[in-house]
Amino acid sequence: MLSPKKSLDILRKTNALLEGHFVLSSGLHSSKYIQCAKLLSHPNLADKICKSLANKIKKRFKKFDLILAPAVGGIIIGYEIGKILKKETIFCERVKGKFTLRRGFQIKKKSKVLIIEDVITTGKSSMECVKLIKKFKAKHIGFASIIDRSTKKSLKINKQIVSHLKIDVPTYKRNKLPKNLKSIPITTPGSRYLK
Repeated sequence: MLSPKKSLDILRKTNALLEGHFVLSSGLHSSKYIQCAKLLSHPNLADKICKSLANKIKKRFKKFDLILAPAVGGIIIGYEIGKILKKETIFCERVKGKFTLRRGFQIKKKSKVLIIEDVITTGKSSMECVKLIKKFKAKHIGFASIIDRSTKKSLKINKQIVSHLKIDVPTYKRNKLPKNLKSIPITTPGSRYLK
């Protein structure tokens, strides 16, 4: 099992932990951004984190049938965890702003589905996945992510999140920005607003 310190070292080494002024997929502002794509572009380092997360998932969720990952961020992590745990893994994509299944993917009725993300901040994408699971009359069993940066105040999820690493980074609404963040140019790194 990787320690939080070693995990943070890996995030910094791969430039997955960025500092600046970011607008997150949730619309909230933050001084830090976790870009898991940078971590996942180094498979040898990401492998250690994926194995650690897979072990935590195994302990928490004894039986499930399917992993559902939201595109774009969850695809690789979902695939890696699916490979380690020997579970079918699919992903959903945004079509006209809503998550949907494409490419022939299906969720079987009554199947038990685990949602896996790269980073959870508010859980908005995860909750959109829950709606998709319900639409197929399947059972959502829980959430997992590499990084959980949620707070009780921002989180829309009411179930426990199994994460490799919990990072506390304050987030702010646009009208409540601290002075130091106001002076830094904004970057919008997430995929939610891609056309």
